[in-house]
Amino acid sequence: MDEDDTNTLLIMRHAEAAGGVPDAERRLTPRGAQQAEQMAAWLAGRVEQGELAGLRLLASPYRRAQQTAQAVGRALNVTVETLGLITPEDDPREVNEWLLAQPERRTWLLVSHMPLVGELSGLMLEGRLGCGPGFSPAAIAELKADVWASGCATLAGFFQPELR
Repeated sequence: MDEDDTNTLLIMRHAEAAGGVPDAERRLTPRGAQQAEQMAAWLAGRVEQGELAGLRLLASPYRRAQQTAQAVGRALNVTVETLGLITPEDDPREVNEWLLAQPERRTWLLVSHMPLVGELSGLMLEGRLGCGPGFSPAAIAELKADVWASGCATLAGFFQPELR
């Protein structure tokens, strides 16, 4: 498969957040803000090298995911779009269906939460739930596929702020 014909999906867990209720209003900690900025700078470096062209940035409506995505959006000079179906409680199969319905080939960055990020990764890579990787705060899994059918993606990389 030609690199230009490959879809890229970056699945990112939000950066470290403080506890509290309601869950949807939890904010990033100072460390979390630093993690988000670190990963944003790393992604910006990749864009400068000609990677991740046409990136579309989508985030859960929860505050911590929005804050993480805003850091990335500023670094990449892209707008953050809210996608309501990527909250912690959402079904990864619905996200898979949403990806399949998208008409254009592009690079996607979804900023979401555990357990969704792990479950979605497992579904895309292995074709089943319950087998995805654990994500530390602000970690990113990079998946490649020619079509977003479950089980058809390959893991191109797994990146964590501690290792950047």
